[in-house]
Amino acid sequence: MRKVLASLLAASLLASTSAPAAMNPIGGDPVTIDSGRVSGTMLSSGVRAYLGIPFAEPPVGQLRWAAPKPVKWDGIFNADRKGPECIQVLRPHNINHYFGEEPSSEDCLYMNVWTPPAAKPGAKLPVIVFIYGGGFTIGSSGMANYDGENVAKAGAVYVNFNYRVGAMGFLAHPELTAEQGGHSGNYALMDQALALKWIHDNIDKFGGDPAKVLIMGQSAGARSVALQMFNPMARGLFRAAVMSSGCNFVGESQLGGTMMTLPEAEKVGLAYQEKLGAKNLEDLRALPADKILSVQSETQVGARVEGVRIQGAIVDGYVLPRQNFEMLASGDIARVPIIASYNSDDIDAGMSPLSRVKTVAEYKATVEKLYGPNAEAYLKAFPIATDAEVPALAKRYATMAGLEKSSRQCALAMQKLGVNGYVDEYTRKHPYAPGVKIADQNIETVGAYHTADMPYWLNTLDKYNMLRTTRAWTPGDRELSAQMLGALIAMAETGSPSTKALPWTPLTMKTDAKMDFDVPARMVPLDGKKLDWLVAHPATPVARSTTPDRPRD
Repeated sequence: MRKVLASLLAASLLASTSAPAAMNPIGGDPVTIDSGRVSGTMLSSGVRAYLGIPFAEPPVGQLRWAAPKPVKWDGIFNADRKGPECIQVLRPHNINHYFGEEPSSEDCLYMNVWTPPAAKPGAKLPVIVFIYGGGFTIGSSGMANYDGENVAKAGAVYVNFNYRVGAMGFLAHPELTAEQGGHSGNYALMDQALALKWIHDNIDKFGGDPAKVLIMGQSAGARSVALQMFNPMARGLFRAAVMSSGCNFVGESQLGGTMMTLPEAEKVGLAYQEKLGAKNLEDLRALPADKILSVQSETQVGARVEGVRIQGAIVDGYVLPRQNFEMLASGDIARVPIIASYNSDDIDAGMSPLSRVKTVAEYKATVEKLYGPNAEAYLKAFPIATDAEVPALAKRYATMAGLEKSSRQCALAMQKLGVNGYVDEYTRKHPYAPGVKIADQNIETVGAYHTADMPYWLNTLDKYNMLRTTRAWTPGDRELSAQMLGALIAMAETGSPSTKALPWTPLTMKTDAKMDFDVPARMVPLDGKKLDWLVAHPATPVARSTTPDRPRD
């Protein structure tokens, strides 16, 4: 209880920019959940917000690098402001994803719930759960572009939550493995699974239906959603999954593939210990959190820390029993309908060697390196005739070989297991305010960038103008956002994203179609023959750009 009170004090002293200025009591509160009683705040729209609810004990002291433990409290917990983000590097104020300062802490396992104005316990409303991205080293549920007020206004219960990132979320170590019965690491994924269990057990008290839970993530959040489909602890906790940039559980992909094994991850943990000058696990747990962060490799949001790289998910035999592609081959995956989504100027195209070619000669030389004996066949299937065509076509081909291919493979894999898979490509470029400068974007060339789809899915377009005007949204953008959010809610409600406003058919070998999210949105064909060729002729691994100046959330 003292830990909970301490975290409340810290949160009250460092309130997020997006937190309500004052608590407006909700009639009928407190809500009684498994942890205790909780009261929220009424927003001016009538949406009921329960912000900063603890779903686990603070992961500090002996709980640093341990499985999260459910929390309980006496009295009434006032959930009127978002909790602190998990410890990470802070953001420059002139980048695309800066929405105001957030408190940062190792004590960070909090969730937010937004409910429609008329929601009552037992209303059985659809539930949208969002998991943030950020390369598994940054990200926060408190970011304004992940806000849930407009989702709740549209008729669904919306939930997001924090999970540990970086070394705090993934450090494996031989002493931890011995302490925890033969596994270590993957604490971030355990946080996510416990949050999903909390939602399953408690969301009916807020009007949600535990049988209509959709989980959605973007980038590392999409990777998280895919991993939870393989996590035995998360089975039965959701009825649909949406992966934006992108779905990569098939095995070979631009953003995923073979995961680190536990022995490999333990070596990283020992390197971390050596870098910090610690003698053992006890010393590591005694270090302040900022010291832990200081030796973690980080190249996002303008940071340049050359430290120990934390790889993310680990095949630990517990959270992730085997490599994903092995589990998929045996059907050991949550059999739920999916949406596999990607953007036309996504991170995979930017990382591909094809994105750096400028002439036909450079294109052919790069293809030779990538495809070797299959290069001639590739050039026939993916031709470029003139230098003028190179920038657009090479980028398009890079996208096809990356997230487009893996998204289609995910959908087809689920079809083989008896459930539907839907594919979309988000192609709408944001309409920028004239003359606006954004440090990590060139607004003239950025296109439909990595994360550009998120404000449309969650109807948070206006959050991009909350501190300064960066976008000039049009009625077409608002209609597209309403259609995309409507598809999410329909997917949670029925298992299909198709609506009267936006008919959407599942992908099959026969249909081979995707949704093109532009103004207007429409179904368009995929080039199945080209994509099948890419699947049959994987490229030779080569050095790829890490695009360090581009935030992944």
